Amino acid sequence: MGIEVRTSLSRRQALVFMGSLAAVPLAAHAAPQGTEMQLLGAWQQADGSYRVGVLAAQAGSPSPLRARHVLEVPTRAPGLAQLPDGSLLATARRPGDWLVRWHPGQPAAKAQWHWVDATRSFNGHVLASADGRHLYTTETDVDTGASLVAKRDARSLETEDEWATHGIDAHELIWAPAARGEKPTLIVANGGVPTAPETGRVKRNLHTLDSSIVRLNGESGELQGQWRLPNARLSLRHLAWNAERTVLGIALQAEYDDAADKAAAPILALFDGQALRLCPAGQSMAGYGGSIASTAEGWAVSCPRSQGVATFTPEGQWRGLVGLEEVCALAVGHHGRLWAAGVSNSLEDARASTPLTHAHAKELAGARMDNHWINFG
Repeated sequence: MGIEVRTSLSRRQALVFMGSLAAVPLAAHAAPQGTEMQLLGAWQQADGSYRVGVLAAQAGSPSPLRARHVLEVPTRAPGLAQLPDGSLLATARRPGDWLVRWHPGQPAAKAQWHWVDATRSFNGHVLASADGRHLYTTETDVDTGASLVAKRDARSLETEDEWATHGIDAHELIWAPAARGEKPTLIVANGGVPTAPETGRVKRNLHTLDSSIVRLNGESGELQGQWRLPNARLSLRHLAWNAERTVLGIALQAEYDDAADKAAAPILALFDGQALRLCPAGQSMAGYGGSIASTAEGWAVSCPRSQGVATFTPEGQWRGLVGLEEVCALAVGHHGRLWAAGVSNSLEDARASTPLTHAHAKELAGARMDNHWINFG
């Protein structure tokens, strides 16, 4: 199944291996009849290796979820993006050192890799401009711990500019809707969890946690606003707009010292452009919200530690928990149906009274899906 790349390889060795990696066609199978749902995703195989690629299943029938095109990557890749030309972007989980651009289904197009130097680390999220000419990655200055948005050339992957996020531990970034003639605007979630370069992801001094969302001018990086929750132990991480793009949903992770406080913590906040508002859950969600998505029926937050998808109304009122073992990635598919990824099967129309189950095909046996899916179909 392609070249095995282990994290113990040196960067030079990895570059040699990665330069030869291309799409890995898995078990051949005919395209299913009817509407096919294709998803860009990232996952960890049962053997510990990491992949990104295109997953597919026939919508409306209990067909298996299959891996259509696959690229092996050196470490975990939680966040993905797509350029207008169909290429896939993935970057390493924080603190990470690689970014890749790859064309699924085009074996002749080699994966294009970029490695940051020792002064920066990737934070696991990448975003493309509307015209596909630029990429935006959340990163950390290794020396100071401050977070940045790097504006990169989409062809070379090289940094053209850097903007402060006015916080630390930056996570997801998303475009804000803009009226005709207005400049593009970025919203960035600063997770706010203090770490140290020498200890990687080990959390420390959580009493100093300082999470926020910021609005930045999408051309200059100028700060246009910053908002915080009144509860300083809640970390703002992942973002999604409602269908009308008027309210931003934010998945939260609680960083309390006390287990009872963490168990009772909310996992959803809503932002209307003026203020942040917490949305209490109707049961314990273990203080851990993963991916977030919005459909016409309301908000959905994956909660792998609670083995289900937490659902809310569009206004943020609690609806209930849709059970799914180790659920992680979410995506909105055809006809606004919510797709949710579990460890051995995934759900189509997860908010329905009887969601449709797609068992994972043999090549995904034991695979663990990462935080995010993107509708590729």
